[in-house]
Amino acid sequence: MIEETPLRRHLLAPWRGLGLYLLFVPGTLLYCLFLTSLTLTGVGIGLLLTPVVLVAIRGLLDTVRGLLRARTGVAIDRPYLPEVAGENAVRRFARLLSDPATWRDTAWLAADPVVGAFTAALPALLIAEGVWGLLLTAFAGDVLVRNGGGDWYLFIPVGADYPDRPLLQFGTAALGVLLIALGFAFGPRLVGAYGRWGAFLLGPTEASRLKLRVRHLTASRSDAVDASAAELRRIERDLHDGAQARLVAMGMSLGAIEHLLDKDPEKARLLLTRARESSAQALHELRDLVRGIHPPVLADRGVADAVRALALDHPLDVEVTAELDGRPPAPVESAAYFAVAEILTNAAKHADAERVWIDLRQTAGLLRVSVTDDGRGGASLDGGTGLRGVERRLGTFDGVLAVSSPPGGPTVVTLELPCAPTT
Repeated sequence: MIEETPLRRHLLAPWRGLGLYLLFVPGTLLYCLFLTSLTLTGVGIGLLLTPVVLVAIRGLLDTVRGLLRARTGVAIDRPYLPEVAGENAVRRFARLLSDPATWRDTAWLAADPVVGAFTAALPALLIAEGVWGLLLTAFAGDVLVRNGGGDWYLFIPVGADYPDRPLLQFGTAALGVLLIALGFAFGPRLVGAYGRWGAFLLGPTEASRLKLRVRHLTASRSDAVDASAAELRRIERDLHDGAQARLVAMGMSLGAIEHLLDKDPEKARLLLTRARESSAQALHELRDLVRGIHPPVLADRGVADAVRALALDHPLDVEVTAELDGRPPAPVESAAYFAVAEILTNAAKHADAERVWIDLRQTAGLLRVSVTDDGRGGASLDGGTGLRGVERRLGTFDGVLAVSSPPGGPTVVTLELPCAPTT
């Protein structure tokens, strides 16, 4: 990736802004179609057409939000309330029109051609006007006048019939150069202003943000409850099928030994040996179960050393680097540890990888963990590899999960968890 130097930013800003501005063309078409669909509501067509148009508008503005983030650095959250499953056409029509984000979207579409012309597109327009001034100076002024065109460049007369023509040509060229310089100089600021304009209308209102937050917390709470219930079932199953079964067998063996001590000491000794082996296996299984619930190394030494211990037991060649300022809160450490464990399991099972690199860092109140493997790639949150479950568990802590896995690899899984060091 090319580093974004100040010079590069100034050189590219006018054309980035122009590209953003040109999206007003499909936006205006969709806005007109939206107004038309509303007028057809009375005859019933609008009930079916309006939601389709609004979905198209939201798709376009999702693209705008992504481009604003990439080209201006302004991150804009998606403001729409979630879809409701199973609703009929009338309810969907009413829900979409009652969403405040719908009307903010349409306000954007109506105002964007004007606002964008004076912000995003203005640097490119200044440069184009400056280039036109230089062309007039070079040769086009006489051609323009002879063919009946205007004989003024902004406030400077052009053409062969004016006195002091050399001075006027110099003024035209100087003004053209000035406009070009202004376009490049103020490009980043004007495009940035356009990004802030986008954040003003295309982001969620405080009321919408609160509703989205409530829905997110409700979903994450449900996921946490489901995950806890599944974990309890796993523990119960492991105890029932493992340590509990061995302890029951040991009890039966000890009962048999009690009857055989006097009658058949050799057989009693053999049963004692088997009982001792069963007790050792039960103890080993209990320790494995405890490590699965909360590894002692995680509680004693923190997430960095716990991940290193995990790497030592992994079949792949795993390299761990960590730069942490103190220890994150215990729940965050636990969430990060088990997420890394799941990602490593995926790498071993599905990625056909040989090496894995894990990087743990704590910056700006975030615990950031990056897991990279040299496998075949193609992983995704929808691939059924457990990453969706990791994402849901991280969502309980307002964490996020990102996956980059092009075909052929490498696969980079990055997770971020809000946290503050405790020590």
